[in-house]
Amino acid sequence: MSALENIVPALSAAIAARGYDTLTAVQSAMLEERARGRDLLVSAQTGSGKTVAFGIAIAPSLMGEADSLPPAGRPLGLVIAPTRELAIQVRRELEWLYAGAGAKIASCVGGMDMRAERRALDQGAHIVVGTPGRLRDHITRHGLDMSDLRAVVLDEADEMLDLGFREDLEFILSEAPAERRTLMFSATVPAQIEQLARKFQKKAERIEVLSDGAQHDDIEYRTILVSPSERDGAVINSLLYFDATNTLVFCATREAVKRLTSRLANRGFRVVSLSGELSQAERTNALQAMRDGRARVCVATDVAARGLDLPNLDLVIHADLPSNPETLLHRSGRTGRAGRKGICAIIVPHHRRGSATRLLRLANLKSQQMNAPSAADIDRKVRERIVADPALSEPLTDDEASFAAELLASHGPEKLAAAYIRQQLSMQPAPEDLSDGPVAPHDPSKGERPDTRFQNGDWFVISVGRKQRAEPRWLLPLICKAGGVTKSAIGSIRILDTETRFEVAPGEADAFAKAIAKPGAVEKGVSIARLAADAPPAPSRPPREFTSETDRPRPKKKHFDKKAPPPSAPGAARAEKRKLKKARKKLKAE
Repeated sequence: MSALENIVPALSAAIAARGYDTLTAVQSAMLEERARGRDLLVSAQTGSGKTVAFGIAIAPSLMGEADSLPPAGRPLGLVIAPTRELAIQVRRELEWLYAGAGAKIASCVGGMDMRAERRALDQGAHIVVGTPGRLRDHITRHGLDMSDLRAVVLDEADEMLDLGFREDLEFILSEAPAERRTLMFSATVPAQIEQLARKFQKKAERIEVLSDGAQHDDIEYRTILVSPSERDGAVINSLLYFDATNTLVFCATREAVKRLTSRLANRGFRVVSLSGELSQAERTNALQAMRDGRARVCVATDVAARGLDLPNLDLVIHADLPSNPETLLHRSGRTGRAGRKGICAIIVPHHRRGSATRLLRLANLKSQQMNAPSAADIDRKVRERIVADPALSEPLTDDEASFAAELLASHGPEKLAAAYIRQQLSMQPAPEDLSDGPVAPHDPSKGERPDTRFQNGDWFVISVGRKQRAEPRWLLPLICKAGGVTKSAIGSIRILDTETRFEVAPGEADAFAKAIAKPGAVEKGVSIARLAADAPPAPSRPPREFTSETDRPRPKKKHFDKKAPPPSAPGAARAEKRKLKKARKKLKAE
């Protein structure tokens, strides 16, 4: 307990009550003589306990020599965080840390009721935690009086600048009293942070905390190579294979988050989503569902990549490759926190293998390459978990023993074991049928492509088409799963406006028809039916079959007259319209 002796007693008792007898490196640095009473510029990696660190650091400034805080009035401390989730999380951490000091903590974050926040400020608070934009609103409307402020903390300062909050931060810091402490905590210290520090800090002490081991030493990285069309299936099988208590799945865009969330929910996973388009109430409910066990999987954009701390988060899956090494590190850093081990799985389409390799090299990370878990791999893992279930080794109570004897006498041990196995297996979503490995591109030098087509197949129809944005890459896994067949059993696929017709191998058509007739075989809102024998496979003439790539007719090259006039106005207008559409998509992306 010696590590806690130099902390304010009220905070020391709170830390001990949480079961901690040692401090992390960044927390210990706050107790050094050079850090006491000074402005600080601190850089430490994610998951190192920075919230408790700055809570310890500002306590002497807020409390002085007293054992507790004075009655709540104008705030004594201000903590600024880049996102709503991080601000709410910081408030939660400070509440237990300062509980023994009698602290009253208020939050001011975008998306919440501003009137309720104003009432909380009017009633008095010792510490205010908020996001830059909402804090500025309260200051300009005279709801937040900072005249008694003794300490200001900027948490994830580099992220706030990246998100464009520089002007808001400068406004808040310029409105705060000159005689105050300013502490900046950041994972990295770029030039912008140094400029901000020089402008608003007084002879700040620079503290750089290095981890004891290698970067993300508590995280085991796995690179899973897949065919592009099997990305969602690889995510599903990875969730089943690793079977983590809580999992965070990252996608590149909001649209991808919605689609993958829907896919996982239809497959029976307890899943929530998190993205910038959700209201604050929806985002809070999603995180709470993960914390209390109502959900085990959260699909999110990079809005969840910074500062978010979920309990028992043992697995992070990158469904889409991160855009840069920093994002990879921050995403992955949601697991393996505070000494806990974690796994990070990176789903890599085979054509982006080089990009993934460069990304890991730039991030100074090593990853073990593996194929996507197969149904057999998952079945083996499930059996191992059933055998090792801790419930099987727990001692029986008297009531349980008598009932167990009654069941054994009635059914016998083998039937009871079989019933237990069936119950356990029924609780697991079914795995996806994936190919053995990524499909290599066709090499023309090796001759023609093998002809995998079959003749006289049976035709079926599924109730999604072009208007529902049907694509073979997600239709094919859905069809195979519904009918319990592999991809080799599916022939031609013809996508029409409101439906899609596909061919099933003659020897498997009857079994396919029986499988799709079972309740729950197909995802909600989708139906599959067999076409009558005399029904045409498609209303229009099917496309010409080609025996090889060399037989396919090449489009004639267009020759343009150099002296011809420029494109007409309608053509230029269409080009401009396409540019605007791309710009809107870029704005929607996270």
